[in-house]
Amino acid sequence: MRVLSTTSEYGLLGVRDVDFRLDRYLPSPDLAELVERHWVVTWALPPGRRASVTLLPHPCVNVVLDRGMLAVAGVGRERFTYVYTGEGRVFGTKFRPGAFLPFLGRPVSTITDVTMPAARLWGAPADALAASMTGSVPELIAQTEGFLRARWPEPDPQVAVVGRIVAALLRDREVARVEDIVARFGIPARTLQRLFARYVGVSPKWVLRRYRLHEAAARLAEEQDRPWAEVAAELGYFDQSHFIRDFGAAIGLTPAAYAQACRRREEPVSA
Repeated sequence: MRVLSTTSEYGLLGVRDVDFRLDRYLPSPDLAELVERHWVVTWALPPGRRASVTLLPHPCVNVVLDRGMLAVAGVGRERFTYVYTGEGRVFGTKFRPGAFLPFLGRPVSTITDVTMPAARLWGAPADALAASMTGSVPELIAQTEGFLRARWPEPDPQVAVVGRIVAALLRDREVARVEDIVARFGIPARTLQRLFARYVGVSPKWVLRRYRLHEAAARLAEEQDRPWAEVAAELGYFDQSHFIRDFGAAIGLTPAAYAQACRRREEPVSA
């Protein structure tokens, strides 16, 4: 049975850079309840050239192999810019929102905005895994999945509850406020807040806002001449000043300035 996606395909800001390639891979079916996907970014720049990409993170924990180091990256609340030169790749495994707690064993909020060596969680075997991950992407996926299977946690029914809520925040346009989630799932507001702090690491309001801003930025990058107010209304923002404020805080530009930068194919933002 296919598990419903709980994260968007968005998050890269601006017009997609031709200097890198992003590929996504579904996990093996037996891991899909906790793992959303694997991903790899590759690039090959001529000598002396430097490029960068800015991302607006998802409400997810990632395990990332970068420059031979394996790290656990908690949910990042701020955009960040990755600078790259020469040839290289970054490989990652993205966990579903709320699904990393069984591995972590403590509230995910304790690693929000934190990137730590994977060895801090899994010890020397994590360093050994990183040292061995030099092959093809299918080999990296197989190694990572084997490592996770050997450490697979006991089932936690709350992970599925969080997943259903996050899927509604992602897809359902009738969910415009946290109160809508409270009514739909019959979970008291304070319980919902505690659930998200423990399992996701950020609040349900933050998740809802982030997913809407992901989609807004993607639409403005792809349809650069489309009125931003129309995009805002479609995403449930009926107060334009509220949309401008949220968009500017997350992206660093007003919606109009962002669309203009995308039209000129300029790098519109940096961390």
